[in-house]
Amino acid sequence: MPMIKRKDLKQKGKYSLKKHYLIFAAVCLISAFLASEFSGSLNFSTLRNYQEISAHPEEYTELSSVSKRGIGWNEVLEDVLTDHLEEGRQLSEDLQEQAVARSLEGNPMFGRTRGVLSSIINQFSSGSILVTFAAAVNSLTGTEKGGIVILILLGTAGLFAFWFFIQNTFGVILRRIFLEGRIYEKVPIFRFLYLLRIKKWMKASWNMLVKYIYQSLWSLTVIGGLIKHYSYFLVPYIIAENPDMTANQSITLSRKLMKGHKWECFLLELSFLGWMILGALTLGIFNVLFTNPYKTAVFTEYYVQLRKKGKEKNIPLVEYLNDAYLYKKADALDLTEKYVDILDIMETPPLEEPGLPGLKGFLAKNFGILLFWGKQEKHYEAVQARHIKNKELSDAVKGLVYPSRLFPIPEEEKRVQAETLNYTRQYSIWSLLIIFLGFSIFGWLWEVTLHLVTSGEFVNRGFLNGPWIPIYGSGAVLILTLLYRLRKNPAAEFFAAVVLCGFLEYMTSLLMEIFNDGTKWWDYSGYFLNLHGRICAEGLLVFGVGGMIVVYILAPLIDNFIHKANEGAVKVTSLVLLLLFCIDMLFSQFRPNEGEGITDIEASHLESSDQKIL
Repeated sequence: MPMIKRKDLKQKGKYSLKKHYLIFAAVCLISAFLASEFSGSLNFSTLRNYQEISAHPEEYTELSSVSKRGIGWNEVLEDVLTDHLEEGRQLSEDLQEQAVARSLEGNPMFGRTRGVLSSIINQFSSGSILVTFAAAVNSLTGTEKGGIVILILLGTAGLFAFWFFIQNTFGVILRRIFLEGRIYEKVPIFRFLYLLRIKKWMKASWNMLVKYIYQSLWSLTVIGGLIKHYSYFLVPYIIAENPDMTANQSITLSRKLMKGHKWECFLLELSFLGWMILGALTLGIFNVLFTNPYKTAVFTEYYVQLRKKGKEKNIPLVEYLNDAYLYKKADALDLTEKYVDILDIMETPPLEEPGLPGLKGFLAKNFGILLFWGKQEKHYEAVQARHIKNKELSDAVKGLVYPSRLFPIPEEEKRVQAETLNYTRQYSIWSLLIIFLGFSIFGWLWEVTLHLVTSGEFVNRGFLNGPWIPIYGSGAVLILTLLYRLRKNPAAEFFAAVVLCGFLEYMTSLLMEIFNDGTKWWDYSGYFLNLHGRICAEGLLVFGVGGMIVVYILAPLIDNFIHKANEGAVKVTSLVLLLLFCIDMLFSQFRPNEGEGITDIEASHLESSDQKIL
């Protein structure tokens, strides 16, 4: 049987990687973070810990003595599972005390004394979350044995669910992205959800689970695990192409396609040894940037070649590999049949739609702002939405993206919902005003609730006396307007939202301190990754994720509601709330909201630190 030339595979793999480097590298990095594949490539993330231990070994002497029988977290788990909750609690508190003490002595940017993120890091690193949860379950069941059983069952179920639906299945998504990228110039972000659109996520997860069970059982033999690794090597590719196959069908087909090629596949893997060594020397960084996506692109080409050989030999079950347009672009006749609606639009010369004149046009084009919501603005908005939809469909007609309408399994496009949640829309002044006030009130509710849960006390948070914290509303409006041109690029939108909101929060904190004799309304000192106590990683991540939710989901929903509501009622409500807000702003300049839980930052900080250490 003729060998497949590795040189040809690698040339084609490099070409594919060159076309789609960013998305290929990103999907491999996501896989590494999910621990689906390539998890060893993230070794560089632990470099700082090694450097810290080497530079200050004396700080870890006490920790080593506490966990001399093994890793401290494992010791805590052992105590919990053997009903020694008090011993586990004491051990976890010792570990947490040492971690907090090191953070206070080291770089203040890496504080571990305050904040939700710090608390999560402390609880997980020390294992105290296990003790807390076990004790809570015990109090509900009235028996320690019952609590331990429930703890084990819930923990096992949660870990299995994450592995089953995400880690176990993401390899299928990854290979689908690489397969589409071979042929097409674009791989839209929504293709990550193709299993959901065809309602086959559960089936794909089940098929991968069966493959994992078979391979694990074979691993119990002397060499069976190694052999079956290559026998089942093509299963995720097969499922990526046709997720409607049964588990046994995909496994059997993989075995038949790999027959006579297992040694060849082993040698192909071995040919990447030099790249992997280079990755190891760079603590995995080179693997993240190049080796992982390059290797995956090459093995995608390998699957294509084996699939072709199987088709030529007409081996059993190969007829299930029927997604022809993963390997060639559709001809004009096929596209005409499925995209006749968009073809009619493309063939018709577009009408010259008048844009908004003057300042209105400038604001709409660059900031997504509509000064009014009249007939002219409504027509302009409808035209823009139609152009965007037609552009997405025309890419498929032109062969730039995979034609999802030609997928053998019909997709649920849910066009109505997608159109009503058009995130590229412009917002009227009234919509922006409602969004500002609404998110300012939401911010107040969020902080009041958070303080109520963590301290058990109701505190009116914020500088103002009324139920609003304007930095939340300001952030939402600024993201919608200043970052309007980035909405078509979700990654750029996320990072820009982090930077914008971080700058807004930092400058707001600084100016409030300057104009109020140094009084602070928040201080993130002690939070993990903070800058001068004015911003921290926890808040920035919330702003980034929150900004994405605002731009792509909440703001379009709010705008839809506003357009459907009575226009007069919307205006009256907006003006009344705005008037109350302005009165509060003026009043708070003379009598700002201060006091316990609001501006007594230092006292709260010390109390929180004492609680963490004790």
